[in-house]
Amino acid sequence: MVAATARIVLKSAREIELMRAAGRVVHRVLEELGRMVRPGVTTAELDARAEEIVRESGGIALFKGVRHPQARFPFPACICASVNEEVVHGIPKDRPLRPGDIISVDCGVRLKGYCGDAARTFPVGAVSPDVQRLLDVTREVLAIAIREIQPGRRWREVARLMQRRAEEDGFGVVREFCGHGIGQQMHELPNVPNYVDRQRNGDFELRPGTTLAVEPMVTAGRADVVLADDSGWTVVTRDRSRAAHFEDTVAVTESGVDVLTDGR
Repeated sequence: MVAATARIVLKSAREIELMRAAGRVVHRVLEELGRMVRPGVTTAELDARAEEIVRESGGIALFKGVRHPQARFPFPACICASVNEEVVHGIPKDRPLRPGDIISVDCGVRLKGYCGDAARTFPVGAVSPDVQRLLDVTREVLAIAIREIQPGRRWREVARLMQRRAEEDGFGVVREFCGHGIGQQMHELPNVPNYVDRQRNGDFELRPGTTLAVEPMVTAGRADVVLADDSGWTVVTRDRSRAAHFEDTVAVTESGVDVLTDGR
């Protein structure tokens, strides 16, 4: 949503704990909204509850008020709520969820100067086996990334495994959007693609103190995306196939990885 800072900033143990505190708030939002998701609930209602939780925590909603060169207005909500073919940046509205829908909720919080960012895709009631497989595989792609992060490794090695897992089930991996570094700013370097970037713009060494928002975006059809309307925000699949989005904020440690948005 915003330009990245100019270099990869390694975080101290103290900074990582501050990011974990922000991540706890994000986790609480996603857990609460996951319990609320059901037919008839509107995405505006989900956003209102998210804003209450963030305010009660003393945090700041990262997304609200963010500007983008392509957008006609600043982002107006606390969460991104993307339904069915909407991939990312869906604007909450008075749209009731229907049985069989899926909704991706993305939440970012700044607390005491440090950020946490995570996303989950929830089924609305019962969904078809194909849709459930999309959710399961996308969740697994994120789990693969978390499992494979090791200090000294190159990101492209992790991204290759993420891409392979999604594509072996016939799913698409979105190229136009990717994960990012995170810390005092919501978007920092490096870019964190969910596929092998053959131009090498998305490769870097995983070093202790590197903090990343890893967020696979996987489609049931082709990977191509477009803007949905003239707002300049909501991104949808070009073929209108469904999309899933899972994200966690993580820190690279001396021995592996530490998930900062798992509620600990």
